[in-house]
Amino acid sequence: MRQTADAHVAEPGLAVVEVAAADDETALAVQELLAARCAIAPADRTTREPGEHGVRLRCYLDLRQGPGS
Repeated sequence: MRQTADAHVAEPGLAVVEVAAADDETALAVQELLAARCAIAPADRTTREPGEHGVRLRCYLDLRQGPGS
């Protein structure tokens, strides 16, 4: 995965979450759980690293705002 930009965590309440899961469905389900609790910039797909098992997904959270903000 690429480096996290400082802007994504520049203030309290901002976070970057990286999910590692066995499959796309699990990773996307975790993202949906997060989206039900706070504002989120969701990922539209997972990534696979060559030679590693499973998938990864990175999303950006803003805990200062509610879902759908």
